[in-house]
Amino acid sequence: MAHSTLPVIQALRTTAQRLATEAPYEWGHMGSCNCGHLAQTVTALPKGEIHARAMQRYGDWDQQLRDYCPTSGLPIDETIDAMLALGFSRQDLAHLERLSDPVIRAAIPFERRNALRHNQRDDVVLYLRTWASLLEAELIDKLPLPDFTPARLVEAV
Repeated sequence: MAHSTLPVIQALRTTAQRLATEAPYEWGHMGSCNCGHLAQTVTALPKGEIHARAMQRYGDWDQQLRDYCPTSGLPIDETIDAMLALGFSRQDLAHLERLSDPVIRAAIPFERRNALRHNQRDDVVLYLRTWASLLEAELIDKLPLPDFTPARLVEAV
């Protein structure tokens, strides 16, 4: 799963918020689909530019991620580079396009989980928010906390 860092969590939350507030969503458009919206957040490129970059090579996001080469010089690979540099993996992005990561899906209530559709805006928003919450919890678990055991409190006084 993606790195549990503030920039990754913020990118997921920002993307979910933009989608929830009716940003143009079209699953079949490389710049307006699930990965396309995250790419917009990470790169600050408009949807049309992301789509144009992707059309320079064959395939949907899944195919683009399989064919990704960091030294190709292709603009879509530069877009993917930015997403990977932030802390996402190619597998994360492939799962996002299909809402298929088993860990994220397991955190969604059963009724909603089994009804998730990869090309439905509300389902994408739920998936992104759930993913962000999981990463947030992981980040919080890693934070060092002071020792508040009674013996330590007595020593401090």
